[in-house]
Amino acid sequence: MSTKRKSLFSRMAGAVVVAVAFSAGTAHAAGNPYPDRNRGNERHDDRGGHSQPRVESRIDNRYSHNRSYPSRGYVAPILPTGYRAVRYRGSPYYYSRGAWYRPYGPRFVVVAPPIGIGVGFLPPYYTRVWFGGTPYYYADDTYYMWRPDRREYVVTERPTGDARVDDSATQGSDEIFVYPKNGQSEDLQATDRYECHSWAVNKTGFDPTRPAGNVDESDIVSKRADYRRAEAACLEARGYSVK
Repeated sequence: MSTKRKSLFSRMAGAVVVAVAFSAGTAHAAGNPYPDRNRGNERHDDRGGHSQPRVESRIDNRYSHNRSYPSRGYVAPILPTGYRAVRYRGSPYYYSRGAWYRPYGPRFVVVAPPIGIGVGFLPPYYTRVWFGGTPYYYADDTYYMWRPDRREYVVTERPTGDARVDDSATQGSDEIFVYPKNGQSEDLQATDRYECHSWAVNKTGFDPTRPAGNVDESDIVSKRADYRRAEAACLEARGYSVK
């Protein structure tokens, strides 16, 4: 092959490589609505390996909630420990400590939950907010309402009107962590949680779904503790590990 022909061939091959690389990069960016959200977030351990990426988070300070949650649009490589899988209108969602995730290829993206989706328990920390005579449970820019017919807390539209924060519910949650030891189905878990909640309310007089627990202000701390112990005892008797 002549020197001139070799030179022409080399230029053509280089142009093809550049075009392919550009096309691949463009396709990757087009297929990823958050192409740069996690870039630079990976940490390295002292042995040169890879550890978990840093979680991009924000502080939710509405109603003095003041809790940290992963930012909407953050793409996580794996789901958090203790997540709950929820299907809504045929689509999978994953719920963990107030944040909601959806599958995103092999990873999971933090999203706003759809109106109408529900779970059987509130996040570890929430703020109870009253609109008129109706209590709502707020966390991570999301409002929940207890639906007795579904026996779960359902995501609702943001209520209208003046809000009143129930200060007795902002320091912590009346929620406990419950793990089925005998392979109980999600439907059975929801039934057991509701029935044990009702039993604990009847036994102690403290109802976390009512203003100030429906007890005198001076009794809130002690009655809340009584309620938690009663609910835990009921659940443990039904084959759950309670923490």
